[in-house]
Amino acid sequence: MKTEQERKAIIESINVLLNQAYDNVLDEILTYLQRIDDMEDEEDLQAIKEAREDRRINGTVSWNEYQGYNKETA
Repeated sequence: MKTEQERKAIIESINVLLNQAYDNVLDEILTYLQRIDDMEDEEDLQAIKEAREDRRINGTVSWNEYQGYNKETA
């Protein structure tokens, strides 16, 4: 993970390049970023579905049960 300072530096560099870009390039960049965002949303939804299916198949364990299990195995 990047530090806040590193992120700011990257964003500033991107802004410089964006301000120099042609309009059609900006449109392409926006489309690309929107696709990335949509893909991440789909991945998140898939992970939620998988977690729910796992919980349905394998059941759940409460935090208290988990803590008790760890004490027994330690």
